[in-house]
Amino acid sequence: MKSLRFIVLATLAACAPAKTVTEAPAPAASPATANAPAAKPPAATPAPTAVAARPNEAPRDWQLLDASSDRVVGISERRAERELLAGKQPKKTVLVAVIDGGIDTAHVGLRAHLWTNPKEIAGNGKDDDNNGYADDVHGWNFIGGRDGKDVQYDQLEFTRLYARCSKAPNGGAEAKLPVPDAATCKRASEEFEKQRTQNLQMQQQVQQISVVMTRANEILRRALGSDSLTREKVTAYQPTSTETQQAKMMWLRLADAGITPSELEDAKKEVESKAKYGLNPDYNPRTIVGDDYANTSERRYGNLDVMGPDAKHGTHVSGIIGGVRGTPGGIDGIATGVRIMMVRAVPDGDERDKDIANAIRYAVDNGASVINMSFGKGFSPEKAAVDDAVKYADSKGVLMVHAAGNDGENLAEKPSFPTPVYLSGGRPNNWIEVGASSWKGLDSLAAPFSNYGKAQVDVFAPGVDILSTVPGGGYERESGTSMAAPVVSGLAALIMSYYPNLSAADVKRIILDSSTRYAEQKVVRPGAENGEQVTFGSLSITGGVVNAYSALKLAEQMSSTKP
Repeated sequence: MKSLRFIVLATLAACAPAKTVTEAPAPAASPATANAPAAKPPAATPAPTAVAARPNEAPRDWQLLDASSDRVVGISERRAERELLAGKQPKKTVLVAVIDGGIDTAHVGLRAHLWTNPKEIAGNGKDDDNNGYADDVHGWNFIGGRDGKDVQYDQLEFTRLYARCSKAPNGGAEAKLPVPDAATCKRASEEFEKQRTQNLQMQQQVQQISVVMTRANEILRRALGSDSLTREKVTAYQPTSTETQQAKMMWLRLADAGITPSELEDAKKEVESKAKYGLNPDYNPRTIVGDDYANTSERRYGNLDVMGPDAKHGTHVSGIIGGVRGTPGGIDGIATGVRIMMVRAVPDGDERDKDIANAIRYAVDNGASVINMSFGKGFSPEKAAVDDAVKYADSKGVLMVHAAGNDGENLAEKPSFPTPVYLSGGRPNNWIEVGASSWKGLDSLAAPFSNYGKAQVDVFAPGVDILSTVPGGGYERESGTSMAAPVVSGLAALIMSYYPNLSAADVKRIILDSSTRYAEQKVVRPGAENGEQVTFGSLSITGGVVNAYSALKLAEQMSSTKP
């Protein structure tokens, strides 16, 4: 989801008087990493010239639309269906592992596409397939205990480090962890103090924004005589007083910033949760799991509950990849020949390196071809364990897709872990780092919250106002690189299902080489508070947005030359 920082900054910007935007020169391009695929675009994928104006709001399935025909920078999946896939059927069912916070296994928009372990007998309490995990029917939960209890909240990683550096950790096994080096302790302590101060400020700002929004809604509902406020109604309304004119202006500015009452309510919950759990050095939920936490080589712990106490994020991510088509009132996932495996390892807070390493290994050992990783954090104290798991997945030819993060930061300066750079040097071949693009296009093509990096982010994909599945059978819009990554995972699964002779490395190359180039397009730099503009090409290796139509054409060519 979008970071709370973005919500507040976007709202404050919406409430501020308009400013003149000054254009800054694009930063010098950093050299591409040694194993990055060639960024040479095929002839079919230059930026379309037909996108002359942005729509007023995000189309329902905008991520699937085409820039030329639909005037929105989606991935042209609908066009690919009509022109390239009509009359064809997938040749293979592709298993995509989603490492996340949980999934609603009962959702009608997902149920038919969930992975079911063919070697496991549900409910008998036995490990029928001898993989070390009893009753892992739809996946596994590495942040749950044998008694069925689950971790919902956890500290942020720098809070855990702050506690390890400043006092003896509570919770037994954690006391066995080594005290980090002085430089790490200093960085973690500084980040902890900074974030604690910012969170207090955020609480105050979110409350102020809530008051402004509530007041504008009250005034406009009374003036329009309607409890339902839509952009069309508010735009058409002609104010009759200074009060109603200001309310209309404020309502539209908040709407333009993408701030809704439900999103603001989520922001309130986020700051409260962050204060109570994420920034609390004394909070320790690890006793729920009951593992030997200091032993990063331990594999067999957790439980079978892949839904967990809050499955919103993982359910939304999964629907983007493989939402069941034809569901009444539903949405279409990108891939049809797909099954979703949920590996629960991400709480409300920062995920732990040990759990991520084990989640990756579980996905690989149980047949995943793609692993979606819509999570990230600023510190990785047990990165060596994650590196070993990534090396394992890479050696098995599994494609890993990771969200770049939502802090509007340059990853060259502030990494978001896990990163595809090993402590020992080198990188995995089968890794794609994904930034988020917006339906607004033009100078807003890069999502304002997206992390970026000329040599760190491979490509961008739709990640703003994406409609997808949520627990309870519903559908909601969410924004974040968390939504952009599954667009790429879904595209990878789509390619693999129609062209099973292509390797993960082939599919990565196809996705990057076929992305539509917007390298020279001037965009507002993500995270910029002053409207600074840079070239879109300075934000990633390819300077492109993924394109299913071009990718499938390239896949056809490449597949025909392979056995």
